[in-house]
Amino acid sequence: MKVGVPKEIKNNENRVGMTPSGVAELIKRGHTVYVQHTAGEGSGFCDEQYQKAGAQILPAIEDVYREADMIVKVKEPIEPEYPLVRKGQVVFTYFHFACEQELTEAMMKSGAVCIAYETVERDDRTLPLLIPMSEVAGRMATQNGAYYLQKTKGGKGKLMAGVPGVRPARVLVLGGGTVGEAAARIAAGMGAEVTITDVSLPRLKQLAAEMPANVHTLYSSEHNIRQELPTTDIVIGSVLIPGDAAPKLITKDMLSLMEKGTVLVDVAIDQGGCFETSHPTTHSDPVYMVDGIVHYAVANIPGAVPHTSTIALTNATLRYVIALADKGWQQACRDDISLRRGVNMMDGKCTYEAVAKVWGLPYTPLEL
Repeated sequence: MKVGVPKEIKNNENRVGMTPSGVAELIKRGHTVYVQHTAGEGSGFCDEQYQKAGAQILPAIEDVYREADMIVKVKEPIEPEYPLVRKGQVVFTYFHFACEQELTEAMMKSGAVCIAYETVERDDRTLPLLIPMSEVAGRMATQNGAYYLQKTKGGKGKLMAGVPGVRPARVLVLGGGTVGEAAARIAAGMGAEVTITDVSLPRLKQLAAEMPANVHTLYSSEHNIRQELPTTDIVIGSVLIPGDAAPKLITKDMLSLMEKGTVLVDVAIDQGGCFETSHPTTHSDPVYMVDGIVHYAVANIPGAVPHTSTIALTNATLRYVIALADKGWQQACRDDISLRRGVNMMDGKCTYEAVAKVWGLPYTPLEL
């Protein structure tokens, strides 16, 4: 198969779809890999490294899309890429269709086979291609929350760990999944008082047993969240419904419950955000204020640490990329139900029910 790795063109996105070592594995199996010129530079991988691995370097993004049977990238195609995606081409990336109608319509129009990293799901409900970036995003959510808690950045002027005689900051983490657990661990390690919420009692029991002593668990309900907000300094939103829009756990009226300078970090912004007042921001302009509350809602948080993120992502995606290249997407999906669940669109039809429901589209089960 001809596999293409284009350069990411989303704002401040420095990750790349595959490392040179991943490319070498595909080459070893007899596949052809096209990498766009300088695609890996932002992650610390130069063209020469890809060439040594056996890749062919192409000068422009148009060349990569034209030559490749399958595109492997990090973020969803953006408007300049829409016309480059063609019928029958496999595009394997993070799509997050539930929060982007224009992208959804464009990919349906293209007739491409769209396989979304974020909906590849095992029988145990784990999301193997979302986990590595969730771990990065959760860790960084706490780092960024602590940074914007500084008075000079619009926050309350509190130090996460406090000092002897001064209380540490209080952090509320909404959602006890991979992102939430990572965020809570980092916050606890920085010395903050942490509360993590979830609707799953078994998950809360597990977190209570495994987390440090300065992390407390709380059942997630509107009442409980409202009770926490007046004394919270940082709120990290990390809820996820695979393939669907995130629920709004913090509504606009709740902002009045918080002290000015409270920091909201919306890690769920890729799925529409879990704060009613959230809208996507970028690494070049990451925060904005609403009623005195700092909002951080960067849609590609792991893009700030692209070297770490690219290696972690390739570690997770490579086995699926190899299966798709070796067998073709249809046979690969027949053989692996988790990969089959990742197929959101094909031949102009929406094959993922949650996405179809969000945008009022006809749903066509992939089996049909």
